[in-house]
Amino acid sequence: MVATSTLKPKSSECVAEAAERRSDRGCVNTELDFWDHSSDEPQRTADATEDRTCQQLAKMFENCLSRAKKTKLHCSSVLVPEKLTRRIAREVLRLASCEPCGLRGSVLYVHLELDNGCKQLERIVYDATVVPTFELTLVFKQDGTAWPSLRDFFFMGTCFAPKFRHALKLSPGFRLVKKKLYSSSAGTVVEEC
Repeated sequence: MVATSTLKPKSSECVAEAAERRSDRGCVNTELDFWDHSSDEPQRTADATEDRTCQQLAKMFENCLSRAKKTKLHCSSVLVPEKLTRRIAREVLRLASCEPCGLRGSVLYVHLELDNGCKQLERIVYDATVVPTFELTLVFKQDGTAWPSLRDFFFMGTCFAPKFRHALKLSPGFRLVKKKLYSSSAGTVVEEC
């Protein structure tokens, strides 16, 4: 099939013109359905790509927490609320959407807010081949309402704080800070979710 510049949009004129040429009505409807379907394809492809990117980003956050649990958090497991990483990934994609290189131009700093301050877990460069245009700082929050497990009390002893916690429970809330790097109107955007 060859596309020409004389293509007309689907309208009653187009259908009437085709009917005047004594074309088969079924053939006209089939062709119009094809073009309707084709015009939806870019949107479907974009949605599928965005969804796949969102899933990959959520998995990246889960892997970050998994790596940090023994090395930096000193616990055997991290309890993450359902769909938290997916929500964070959607927010990150939303903040990256107005950037020149999108998510590829980002550097992500992942932190965990604990009782005694903030601990950096990881620095993630989404695409090392692109010069970063903005930084995103993600701060997970510890769930303050969580009771320590009985096992944690046994490890505690009488005078010493535990070196190794059994489980760390995250709050459904998080903080996302965006800082533009190369812009005359460089600013910081803080979002509390």
